[in-house]
Parts: sequence; structure tokens; C-alpha cells
Amino acid sequence: MQPPLDALPQEQFGGLVEAYRRELKVHCYRLMGSLQDAEDMVQETFLRAWRSRESLREPAHLRAWLYKIATHACLDALRKRTRRAVPITHQDASDLSQPIPPSVMEPIWLEPFPDEWLLFDEDQADSAFTTRENIALAFIAALHLLPPRQRAILILRDVLDWRADEVADFLGVTVSAVKSALHRARGALASAPPALSHPPDSQQFTRLQDYIRAWEAADVEGLTRLLKDDATFSMPPIPSWYQGRETIAALVERTIFSGEAAGRWRLLPTHANGQPAFALYRAAETAVHQAYGIQVLTLHEDRIADIITFRSPALVAAFKMPMTLPSV
Repeated sequence: MQPPLDALPQEQFGGLVEAYRRELKVHCYRLMGSLQDAEDMVQETFLRAWRSRESLREPAHLRAWLYKIATHACLDALRKRTRRAVPITHQDASDLSQPIPPSVMEPIWLEPFPDEWLLFDEDQADSAFTTRENIALAFIAALHLLPPRQRAILILRDVLDWRADEVADFLGVTVSAVKSALHRARGALASAPPALSHPPDSQQFTRLQDYIRAWEAADVEGLTRLLKDDATFSMPPIPSWYQGRETIAALVERTIFSGEAAGRWRLLPTHANGQPAFALYRAAETAVHQAYGIQVLTLHEDRIADIITFRSPALVAAFKMPMTLPSV
């Protein structure tokens, strides 16, 4: 028989809760929208768990207990923070007659999520799929249009599949309040793009290779051919975003690919939010390419539907990618 948690030394208690770190990071990321915030909330969860360990009467309920603590830790933090977004959910589309606005450096932007954080053991394949299908950027962006408590209820009910009475117990509300909030949240998300994100098939993989070549060669026409007619393009923390193949081509030609741009950029493949992604590097004066940010693509069939470049070298480090590449 396992001893009660409050009888365990701190090291042994830490070993028990550590087994849930990865899935709790995913949960906290969905609620917070930020990698660092997710890390911080998991640490806060473990601290709160240690301090209140005597309140867990049934060790078999450890996982649910940790999720309850993590959810409350996130909701407490969210009361003091601005809602996070991507440019498409932040404001209306821009056109090329408008000057590109300055960056908004406040912590209002969603961040991409490394797929490495989604890996589970082979015997947790079902959990891995459930996690992956509800982590796509479009789904996370839609989630963050909801008030924090509605967001938490939808995640707990529809993503993690907790029962309504369990969620009510988690949050200290009635079952009818949970059902009402869930109804409102589902209605708000009804028009959101599908959350499911599949790994690229062979045709899409070829398109991604073409994308790398077009970007590194500053080939505007090559890039344009890969886009959907209504593709979207954004580069937070710049708040503007642009829609349409021809608009994106004109924007890229006058900015990112302007001048002698061949060789200016390099891309290293990675994965974020269950989607194709790249660590993006820009040529520096020191014969290296320096980390610029993480670029996440949304594919629709064999075309690119959305490009978001998160312009933050710190994200490259968070994805465990090199910070510099030798120029070639």
C-alpha cells in the first residue's frame, strides 16, 4: 500500500509529480499561450502541490489533483495579464497602402509550441494523439478569444475529457455553470478552423522543400506559386497581417526579399503546434546567419494557407535550435 503523500520526503514526492511535467506544460500552454508562462505555471503547480500535499487523500487521484492545481494557478495568473493573440485575431487585415506599423513589444502575442513537448511514451499513443489534435495554432488562437474561465472549462471538458461534475469540483462551481460556460465557449469556437493537424504527406513535403528553396533564394515568384489564393501572412510582434497571394508577394518583394536578398535567409526545419515550422536565420556582418525567429506554416492540401513568423531569437533557443549558422 502506497503511503500518503504527506508522509513522503520531498525528493520522492518530486519524483511522483515530475512524471506529469510534460502533459501539464501542454495544459498550461493552452491556457497561457506562452512557453515561459507554461514553464512557470508548472513550477508553481509543483510548489502548491508540495505545500498542500496533505489535502490529497487518495494517491490514485494524483493526476486529477495536479490538473486542478495547475488550472487554478493559470487562472490566478491570467487575472493580471492581457489576453494573447496572433495578428489575425488582434486586428483587421492591412493593405499595402498603409505603412507597416511598429512592433508591439508588450507580452500580448501567442507563442508557438515545440512538438518535442508533445512526445509521449509508446504506451501513451492515444494521449499523444489527443494532445496533438488540439494544439494547432488556429485552435489556440481561437481559445484565447475566450475569457479565461470559459477557456479552462472547454479545455477540461472537450480536450481532456473530464466529466462535468469533475470540472465543477475543479473550479468550485455548479455543474449547471460548467454546462452553460461550455455551451457559450463551443458557440464562440464554432467558426474556428479545424484543430486537427496531420503530418505532411509526400506532396506537401515536396512543397515544403520548394518553400525553403524559394525563401533562401529570395524567389518571390517561387514563393507565390506555393500560396493559396487567400493565404495570410504575419510577423508578430508587428501587429499587421496581410491576405491574398498577390498582396503577400508585393509585401515580401519590397521588404523581406528587397535588394540583393539571395542568401540573406536560411531555414532549418522543425515542428510547432503539430505543424511544419522552421527556425529562421538572417545573414549578419560576421559571416554567420543569426537566429531571427520561428516560422510556422499552415498547409491546406498542397498549398500554404498561412505563414506566421514569430520574430524572437529566444524562441529559437526554446526550440533547441542553434543560435547561429555558418554562412555558405
